[in-house]
Amino acid sequence: MESVRTTTTRPAAWLMLGIVLVALNLRPSMAAVGPLLSAIRSDIPLSFSLASLLTMLPVTAMGLAMFFGLGISRRLGERRTVLLSLLVIGLASLSRLFLDSAPPLIASAVLAGIGIALIQALMPALIKSHFPDHVALCMGLYVTSIMGGAALAASLAPLVLLHGGSWREGLALWSALALFAAMAWQMQGAGSSPVAAAKAGRESFFSNARAWWLALFFGLGTASYTCVLAWLAPYCMEQGFSEQHAGLVLGFLTAMEVVAGLAVPAIANRSRDRRGVLGGLLVLIIAGFCGLILSPHHLGLLWPCLLGLGIGGLFPMSLIVSLDHLDDPQRAGGLTAFVQGIGYLIAGLSPLLAGFIRDRSGSFEGAWWSLTAVMALMLLMVLRFDPKHYARHIR
Repeated sequence: MESVRTTTTRPAAWLMLGIVLVALNLRPSMAAVGPLLSAIRSDIPLSFSLASLLTMLPVTAMGLAMFFGLGISRRLGERRTVLLSLLVIGLASLSRLFLDSAPPLIASAVLAGIGIALIQALMPALIKSHFPDHVALCMGLYVTSIMGGAALAASLAPLVLLHGGSWREGLALWSALALFAAMAWQMQGAGSSPVAAAKAGRESFFSNARAWWLALFFGLGTASYTCVLAWLAPYCMEQGFSEQHAGLVLGFLTAMEVVAGLAVPAIANRSRDRRGVLGGLLVLIIAGFCGLILSPHHLGLLWPCLLGLGIGGLFPMSLIVSLDHLDDPQRAGGLTAFVQGIGYLIAGLSPLLAGFIRDRSGSFEGAWWSLTAVMALMLLMVLRFDPKHYARHIR
């Protein structure tokens, strides 16, 4: 077991830099697939339903792995858990250089999802423990970095294909980023508290109604993210965009997520009541989906901008609201692990359902309308997040 190293013995900026570099690796394995899907499908026979597994299964694996991620962290310590996870992500990405059929390609996606989940299970508790006075800001930086990794992958992967590479190289090059992050994390050497981790690992939230409500809210919100990540680029190509243009549209959307991930938590940090901010973000997402369906060729960048700002802000705010319910960092980390575990299982279904709708109807518009209705439902759920009642729901 490793002993605690607080920010008093290690510069907080170096720890935050390590977290940022690690977070950059949590989406490229999925974000690079959409812009390259046409090239992949020309080489490997994939229906849209089967192609959806490249996003669905890693997200589902992320959900399942959340439930034992804290247990692994308790045994290995934070530093070794993150290092192991980065190596798993890097290996999954590198293996794509040698794939020639659908099953191993899907298996690589699942392997990456497990590595991603182990990191995401422990990061909220680590942030709340090391940065107790700046949770919203640091969570914003962490989530923004996740979105930034997605933006890099969506923008650069099709450029690799354009300049004489293959889709395999476009998917595999992200193993280098994982290796770099692993070296940086090893050098700054974060540790963990075995006592605190054990405490977090023992508590179960399965019988708590508010924990399920938070998980449902996180899952439905993340469903919009995973579905857009999987299908926005293919939808753009159906509208006449080139692979490179479609990849840049997805990259622009994820860049807007980065902006929102930085700005929204800082704005929300002014008040413990997050309902107004959450409602505004959901309205942005609804407007983005409606524009994407009704007028994809007019004001073309406005709709991905609105979607990116809404989704990019909603993701960290969903986790911040969960962290708000408990003051103890390790209990709050256990709650967010539960919320993400259930939430990713819910969110993992959205790419599959959208792919099924596309195969049956010949269009993604039905999927976008369905997600619009879900966001409207979430506006009603937001009303339940009154901070005056948090202590009553989770003691």
